[in-house]
Amino acid sequence: MLWPSGKSNTHKAEAGRRPMDASRVEGGVEGTMQDRYARITREMLQRYGVRVRKWRTSMSGVAWQLTYADGTIRRLIEAPRPRGPMSAAVFLHEIGHHAIGFNIYKPRCLEEYHAWVFALRTMEELGLHVTERVQRRMAESLRYAVAKARRRGLKELPPELAPFERRGHGQGGAMCR
Repeated sequence: MLWPSGKSNTHKAEAGRRPMDASRVEGGVEGTMQDRYARITREMLQRYGVRVRKWRTSMSGVAWQLTYADGTIRRLIEAPRPRGPMSAAVFLHEIGHHAIGFNIYKPRCLEEYHAWVFALRTMEELGLHVTERVQRRMAESLRYAVAKARRRGLKELPPELAPFERRGHGQGGAMCR
């Protein structure tokens, strides 16, 4: 269909924004990967009581929670809508922060590690393909988190994060004081 501006709106249908209905599901097996990602998204949000404040167009995200005076907790994320392995990994990483809990793991870079482990394990459990690109993204993210922690004065690195420390910045290195 063409809009009055002359632009087509077919990109919206191609992006998987159609509502899922029973006619597209046969015997419990979904018709498309888009349907599968939509179901996984709904289930994860419901399971962990998370609300999406904003669907991001970039492959970045943030997770936080608000605690009100009456004790009510609101769990929120901003993340890309899962439409492929990378956006699913980023989305599940943000869900992972809520699943593992905030301020459970110290230092902060260890929380990032456990949120990534949650994301990749969940993808595997759900039968989603963990691509090499997703694995590289996890490693790059954790290298950044470790370097940031070192810049801020982290003296002792948890052993799980040793593979993500940049060369020359280990115990006794220039960044460790």
